[in-house]
Amino acid sequence: MPVTGRDIIAGFVNRPMSFYGLEAEIDSLLSGRANMEMSTKSTREAFINTTDDIELGSNGLAVAPSRSADGHTRLAANSHQPYEGRVAWYEARLKSEEGIDLVGGLFPGTPIILTGVGPKFGWASTVNKPDLFDTFKLVVDDEKNPTKYRMDGAWKEFERKQIKYNVLKNGALVPVERTGLASVHGPVYVTDKGVFAMSYVGKGDFKHLDQYLAINTAQTIDDWRAAQVKYNAIPSVNYIVGDSKGGIAYFWNAHMPKRTPGWDRTKVLPGDISETLWKGWESPTTLPSVIRPKSGYIVNANNSPLVPSGPEDNPKAEDYPKDYALDKLVTNRGLRAQELFGADTSITREEFFAYKMDDRYAAGSNVRKMQADFKNVDPGADEDLKEALAIVAAWDGRADMENRNAALTIFTGQAAMGSQIHDAYNREKALKSLKETAALLKASLGRIDPKWSEVSRVARGGQSWPTNGGPDTLRAVYVAGDLMKDKFRSGRAGDTYVAMADWAPDGTYRIDTIHQY
Repeated sequence: MPVTGRDIIAGFVNRPMSFYGLEAEIDSLLSGRANMEMSTKSTREAFINTTDDIELGSNGLAVAPSRSADGHTRLAANSHQPYEGRVAWYEARLKSEEGIDLVGGLFPGTPIILTGVGPKFGWASTVNKPDLFDTFKLVVDDEKNPTKYRMDGAWKEFERKQIKYNVLKNGALVPVERTGLASVHGPVYVTDKGVFAMSYVGKGDFKHLDQYLAINTAQTIDDWRAAQVKYNAIPSVNYIVGDSKGGIAYFWNAHMPKRTPGWDRTKVLPGDISETLWKGWESPTTLPSVIRPKSGYIVNANNSPLVPSGPEDNPKAEDYPKDYALDKLVTNRGLRAQELFGADTSITREEFFAYKMDDRYAAGSNVRKMQADFKNVDPGADEDLKEALAIVAAWDGRADMENRNAALTIFTGQAAMGSQIHDAYNREKALKSLKETAALLKASLGRIDPKWSEVSRVARGGQSWPTNGGPDTLRAVYVAGDLMKDKFRSGRAGDTYVAMADWAPDGTYRIDTIHQY
């Protein structure tokens, strides 16, 4: 059937929730994997720490005139998405009589530019993971076929709605109709472990399309901030913004619900008392931000909102409620960006581009910590382990094409600590991964120290090309595939759309963009 404007808007309205993890939370609840421990009214002791999927990374980098060698303002909007699929970028040039003048990135079906740059203004987007959903255990009249739920001692009828949707079965779409239930919290799920309801940000809200339209017509960072405060609708995502007047800023964006403090919202909440219900929305001005920093630079790479700039400009954790669940994730990209931009007080155009394409792992990154710890391992009489440990020890921390120590080290890090090398380090698991990775490289390539360009490539149409960069480097490349069959792994995600804006003091500007295809 033909696609209508209604279909486009429906898809756009529902997509942002996946970026803060709603789909995974619903799947966890329905599959029985969710944490069913009930919350009591006690202070939350730790922030939520989530690891983002490989298709949900990005870099946002900006320097003000005070930090650039030539007095220019520069912005790098560098999103890390899959090369193909529903959240793969395509580029559009959009100019309208209503004030839009941008080149930027969109996903299939998106009616407006999501990250873009123009003659006077631009913004980069990186995924963040604020706590934007709560799960509630309901007290109901019948666990198997509920018709009422209890709230503050009184029984309330569920809202009921007939829901029609298609289910893919044996390669064909089969129409299905069900009766959906809703409580004052939100949609209701009847499971083997009880009846639960969920409150989540974005439910039935169309205003974030209006906010994006306002962002698309912004001319300064103040315009961007005004749109955020006016609409307060985009569910999540960090924004790094810059303008031709020399302004740069960072915003940890979240459509943050107002909650009664004191409840541990990492657990299931009691759904029979109104105290646990959301009470409206927090103002965006209460969220972490850095506007026109004295240090003259902004960097974010899906890491903590407490370190986007210089020490004198960074937000402080104690200024924010624990229910905001500020990201605690430490990424190599964030560490390296701070090392590069924080150490250089006069950044040239060439250096700005080089820093974006950096392929080195920081000393504090997980893979370098693994490398340091391996130096304490005694291989004994195991000659294969001794050889593997020697290669890891000799690695210089880069993912450059000629590097013969990168493949074993980086692939071991991924096997032991996940695709982005973000998971906790465990020596026993890492040593097991080292042995298995060495055996795989030996069996597939005849040696355990191939050049990085031999195993990390980009393939399409029966051809492949070598590439530098690796998982969680600023020049990001995430490879996958059958090493035994193909003799290399092919890029599936990472650097896809990159837009570099350069605004000169005299009002001239230059924009460079590149796309994975």
